Amino acid sequence: MAAVKSTFTLDELTVARIERAARQKGRSKSEIVREAIHEYAQKPELMSAEERDRMLTVLREIMASPPTGSAASAAAEQRELRAVRRLPGRLHPVD
Repeated sequence: MAAVKSTFTLDELTVARIERAARQKGRSKSEIVREAIHEYAQKPELMSAEERDRMLTVLREIMASPPTGSAASAAAEQRELRAVRRLPGRLHPVD
């Protein structure tokens, strides 16, 4: 995706938080802002009613469609995912 340069006016505290996060994580301020916006957009409680309805419609369509694989293949995939989650080097602890 091509980068687009934008200008925003932020208060000093917000700028300081962005700069501190960038230093702590060793990443650019742009990366910190992009990640924050991405996480914000993932929160369903912050979606507009129209966007939430659209997502629920898609989910209902998926749930109504018949499965494309067998129960055995789904179980095998689950076992594989669980095994991978237990490997060392994960960013988040295993539940």
